[in-house]
Amino acid sequence: MSGARVRHESSAGGVVFRRDGDATYVLLIRDSYRNWGFPKGHIEPGETPGAAAVREVAEETGLTSLELLGEVSTIAWTFTFRGARVRKTCHFFAFASASARARPQRREGITSCRWVRADEGVRMLSYRNARGVLKEALALVGLAPPVAGA
Repeated sequence: MSGARVRHESSAGGVVFRRDGDATYVLLIRDSYRNWGFPKGHIEPGETPGAAAVREVAEETGLTSLELLGEVSTIAWTFTFRGARVRKTCHFFAFASASARARPQRREGITSCRWVRADEGVRMLSYRNARGVLKEALALVGLAPPVAGA
């Protein structure tokens, strides 16, 4: 693929946790292609990755009272969109939410928001790199990554 132009895009998103008694849940969203992942989106000009992550989580899930737990990781992948190669970099942050009332941003193609236990999240996530982000986020917040189905 030498000589092919690659467009670079930067985005940011969040791995959102919620405690309910002794249980910890993570929020997944489902896109219009029926893939499960984390809320994320483009970083606007002049915006930091952390600010973009807060904004994108709020827009895509309706959750606005988020507590930043820390930066998780940055992942990158390349794909083809309308005949053009795109190299996407996404910065993920971990957040805590006291609210369980998430709502999908349907006009952006988000079809569902679902709180799931971490082991279920690892199984449901559609992409391997997202499963890695979840495992890193669990370690960041002091929870053991699930072994079954990992």
